[in-house]
Amino acid sequence: MTLKHLCLIFSLAAVAAAAPVHVRAQAQAPIKVGVLHSLSGTMAISETTLKDTVLMLVEEQNRKGRA
Repeated sequence: MTLKHLCLIFSLAAVAAAAPVHVRAQAQAPIKVGVLHSLSGTMAISETTLKDTVLMLVEEQNRKGRA
């Protein structure tokens, strides 16, 4: 086995070992949600309700906790 192959194997092993730690760290971070609806102009009539619905669903999910 060449040095190049050994380096590749050790690199892949290091990435595989570090991956679960990275995933756990991300699970603790807050999830940011963007809501992009018109709140003025001609589309505000229909999109204000959509914004309120999205905010209500986010609040409901926050009360339940992460799934």
